Amino acid sequence: MSDSAECVVIGAGVVGLAVARALAEGGHEVWVLEAEAAIGTGISARSSEVVHAGIYYPRGSLKARWCVEGREQLYAYCAEHGVEHRRCGKLIVATDPAQLAQLDQIEASARANGVTDLRRLEAAEAAALEPALRCRAALYSPSSGIVDSHGLMLSLQGDIERAGGFVVCRTPVLGGQYRAGALQLSVGTGVHRRTLAASRVINCAGLDAHDVARRLGVAQACIPPLRYAKGSYFSLTGASPFAHLIYPVPVPGGLGVHLTLDLAGRARFGPDVEWVERIDFAVDPGRAGGFSEAVRRYWPELPDDSLRPAYAGIRPKLVGPDAPGADFRVQGPETHGIGGLMNLYGIESPGLTAALAIGRFICEHIPSR
Repeated sequence: MSDSAECVVIGAGVVGLAVARALAEGGHEVWVLEAEAAIGTGISARSSEVVHAGIYYPRGSLKARWCVEGREQLYAYCAEHGVEHRRCGKLIVATDPAQLAQLDQIEASARANGVTDLRRLEAAEAAALEPALRCRAALYSPSSGIVDSHGLMLSLQGDIERAGGFVVCRTPVLGGQYRAGALQLSVGTGVHRRTLAASRVINCAGLDAHDVARRLGVAQACIPPLRYAKGSYFSLTGASPFAHLIYPVPVPGGLGVHLTLDLAGRARFGPDVEWVERIDFAVDPGRAGGFSEAVRRYWPELPDDSLRPAYAGIRPKLVGPDAPGADFRVQGPETHGIGGLMNLYGIESPGLTAALAIGRFICEHIPSR
C-alpha cells in the first residue's frame, strides 16, 4: 500500500463499491478502505435485496431521482455482468377501505417521480394474480424486482480491480487532518497503522459515516443527527404461494411488514420498525406474533407457527419517528470546510437500487486529473 492516493472511498458496501467503480472507470486512482474483514458486511448484508421502482419518495428528492435512474442502470448492469436478478413485480395492497386513499397518493407520487407503469387493480384482479392474497385494491409495479446483492458487490469489486483500483479490508480509518492540499488519513490498526495522503475522500461508511466524519475533523454542527431504526425479518417455513413481492401501504419509518422473495423463491417477511439506541442485530423471537398479525391482513391463510427469526438490519435515519422521512444527504467542503471530503449520510433504502446512480453523481462531481 503506497503512502498516497488520488481518491479514497471509505466503506465497501454496495454504495461505496459503486462509487469506487465509477471513479476507477472514470480514470481516477482509487483505494477502497473497509474496516471489516470482507466487503458488504454492514447495511448491504441486511437488506431485503429489493430493486425498488421509485414510487414512494418525495418529488425532486435524491431518493426519488437516484432510485428511478439507478433502477434501470442496475437491471442493465446485472444483465450485462451475469448478476442474478428477477424483475418479478410488486403489489402494494390496501387491506381496508381507509387505505384506498393512500393508494391514490402513492400512485400520484409515483407519476411525479417518472414511474409511469403502475397499474391499479381491483380486488378480483389482484386475486387473479395472487390467489392467496386478500385486499380491497392494489397497485401493480412491474418494474420492482430482486437482486443478488452479494453477487452484485463481488462484480463491482471485480470492476474496480480491473480498472486499476484496490479494495483493502481490515483497514479502518482512525482519523485525519487536512494539510498541504490533501487529507492525511491515519488508517489500519496496531503495527499496521500508517498515514495515507488522499486528494479526495468519499465517506460511504453507512452506519459509521457520522463517526468517520468526526474522526476526519468535521465539526459537530455540520454533522446531521443520527437515529437507528432496527428492522427484523422472519422467514417462512414451507413453500410460498406468492410469485410477486407483496407490500402493505407504508408505515412511519418504513414500508411495512412486506413479503419478499429470494432468487430461489423462498419467502421472508419484514422489516418492521423498532427505534433503538444502539446497534444490535439480534432478532427477538417474541416479535413473531406481531409479524403474523401484520401478514394476515393480506394473507389470512398464513399457517400457525410458520415464521422463524431470520436476521435484522439497522437503517441510519437522519430524523426520528415523529418527523417526515429525510432524504439522502451528500455533504461537501462548501458545508464543512474540509477540502476534498464528501460525506454521504442517511444512505438507507433505496440505497441498493440507487447505488450506480449515486456512483455516477459522485464521479461527475470529482474533477478530472
